[in-house]
Amino acid sequence: MNIPEERLAQIANRFAELEARLASGELEGEAFVAASRDYAELEPVARNVAELRAMRAEIAELSALSGDPEMRELADAELADLRQQLPGAERRLALALLPRDAADERPAMLEIRAGTGGDEAALFAGDLFRMYERFAAMQGWRVEPVSMNAGEAGGFKEIVANVAGAGVFAKLKFESGVHRVQRVPATESGGRIHTSAATVAVLPEPTEVDVQIEDKDLKIDIYRASGAGGQHVNTTDSAVRITHLPSGLVVIQQDERSQHKNRAKAMQVLRARLYEKQREEAQGAEAEARRAMVGSGDRSERIRTYNFPQGRVTDHRIGLTLHKLAEVLEGPGLAELIDALTAEDEAKRLAAIDG
Repeated sequence: MNIPEERLAQIANRFAELEARLASGELEGEAFVAASRDYAELEPVARNVAELRAMRAEIAELSALSGDPEMRELADAELADLRQQLPGAERRLALALLPRDAADERPAMLEIRAGTGGDEAALFAGDLFRMYERFAAMQGWRVEPVSMNAGEAGGFKEIVANVAGAGVFAKLKFESGVHRVQRVPATESGGRIHTSAATVAVLPEPTEVDVQIEDKDLKIDIYRASGAGGQHVNTTDSAVRITHLPSGLVVIQQDERSQHKNRAKAMQVLRARLYEKQREEAQGAEAEARRAMVGSGDRSERIRTYNFPQGRVTDHRIGLTLHKLAEVLEGPGLAELIDALTAEDEAKRLAAIDG
């Protein structure tokens, strides 16, 4: 992977130009914000460029010295070491130059739904949510449930949460799909292993600027929230159902006792789903594959299997099996899976560029 010197000089010059403009004190308002954003995006690329150029310059100097009998032995040893390091530096720069998903730095909406398997699927959905909560805590992110529908035996039939922090979508976007569990349910007296499933969807959270929603496009129904009985039954019309007429998307929110809060949360979820719909339409065929990845929640469709009897987790997309189920569910092991998926994605994109 040989990146031309001309391209390296172009990047270095652009970075130096941005640095000078920001240091001049002449930029104000939106111009300063735009230049600062460009500088922040280009800085890691420029750092890799500087590393690669320095390495190439040193290789050129040592190559010249290898013609000197007195310096040859020392020069050849250093030259061999640098030539071994060079591909790594070129790869780091190539990765830094890959087009980035504009949504990578966004917060995300995490949606988990129980699929095939009844009560056991709902319990597994609860396990998955706790796994993501623990992973988020490791990253310093904040997880705030937006809506939830508890399972009768525990866990969740459905839970939607906002995950806020730096680089949330970049880390979690490969989690979308069907997750399958194989274990003996607590209710199983015969010790038989059951297979259940839950679906996970990770949607980048948009701003109001990203998604314009007009009041005329919304049908809003207000009704009395359903409850489990007793003092917590809602006695006012606070549940909200919002239908986005152009797309047909429907969002229901009834967790809060305030109609205003339910409406705000429903709009948050609707905006995320509309933004994802726009992204999918823009990405064309790639989006079709991504939609198919989530699937219907049937046991036969899966991206990952959590096998309790064998204590293993297998990600079927990259053929990676970790015999550390407990560690994955606690968070640290999930980081290993996410890193492997990210590396595989980067490798495929680099291969496409090399072509």
